[in-house]
Amino acid sequence: MKRVLVTIALIAFGSTLFVRAVDPLVLKIADSFGVTPAHAALLITAFALPYALMQPILGAVADVFGKPRLMVTCLAIGVLASIASAFAPTFPLLMATRVVSGAACGGVFPVAVAIVGDLFPIAERQVAIGRVVATGMMGNLVGATLAGIVGDLTNWRGAFIVTGVLALGMLVPSYRFMFEREASPPGQPRFATVLTNYRVIFTNPLAKICFSAVFFDALVIFGLFPYMSTILQAQGETRATITGLIIAGFGFGAVVYSFIVRRLLMWFGDRWLMVIGGFIMAGGLLLVPLQPAWPLLATIFLIMGIAFFMLHGSIQIYVTELAPSARASAMAMHSSSFFFGQAVGPIAYGFGFGHLGWLWTFGISAAVIAAVGIYAAAALRHPQRR
Repeated sequence: MKRVLVTIALIAFGSTLFVRAVDPLVLKIADSFGVTPAHAALLITAFALPYALMQPILGAVADVFGKPRLMVTCLAIGVLASIASAFAPTFPLLMATRVVSGAACGGVFPVAVAIVGDLFPIAERQVAIGRVVATGMMGNLVGATLAGIVGDLTNWRGAFIVTGVLALGMLVPSYRFMFEREASPPGQPRFATVLTNYRVIFTNPLAKICFSAVFFDALVIFGLFPYMSTILQAQGETRATITGLIIAGFGFGAVVYSFIVRRLLMWFGDRWLMVIGGFIMAGGLLLVPLQPAWPLLATIFLIMGIAFFMLHGSIQIYVTELAPSARASAMAMHSSSFFFGQAVGPIAYGFGFGHLGWLWTFGISAAVIAAVGIYAAAALRHPQRR
């Protein structure tokens, strides 16, 4: 069981290297292609939108054809797309490679969480999922940090090569073992079961609560990341490395969460974790427009990373129980909602900064994330508690 969890985590790590790699490079890419930073920030949407759109399809494919083989195949495509990004001669072609990368990576992390849901009983599931989530966020952390450092030392193209090669290193040792996990051939595909699976999921009244909550938590938090380089530039800080370190602070917070989640659950229970996490994130968002020095800003992001997974990680447990017979499909819808939020987020923040200003935009964002925590805690119940 431990070896399986480690292998799943390795593949999840490899796929998440690509998710935040563009964030610290927005200004450099904008300068390279002669586009505005807001235009370059749409590269995040180009990754997140196909990631979201492919989830219902990939979740169903995983349930029909087998989860491990889908994860390995999708990571291989993601590696190729990342390396291709480094050689994109035009901005539209770079957008296209990010679309492919997003669509492929959508078949890795949600399926990894679904496998954990299959392997672990509900009493142990939140801790096990916390470990996989922490590894995934480590991928975000390493991807953002490496992209910033390599972007400053060479250029943004080098950052895509480095993250692609590192992901390849995660793929090679996992390939054989993950295929061995298919205890038997998946058999004849039964596409009729796909619609049945999704019907079962949406018959559960908790589905709309889970999926709407993660849409808004992703919109509010991850929609901000592409604008961190612009916010820092207003303070005179133009190094991509610093932007990468601040975003990495959020990922490090997820790692910290994975080590303390068991104790937090003992102290507060999952419902209070959602409320507290929402309010801590709201407080952090209200501090960002005050333009604190970057080390303090990195600390704020670290604390927000812990708080985010207090809320998001608790919601994930309810998602794994929406339809146990179609867990990959349920996690796919969860991830689809989450990445739709990430796709809409940069657009929403761009509109807010352009029309409302910093203070109103951050104030509204803080109010929304606090409301999500309260809403999820009040509405979600485990089956035995309803």
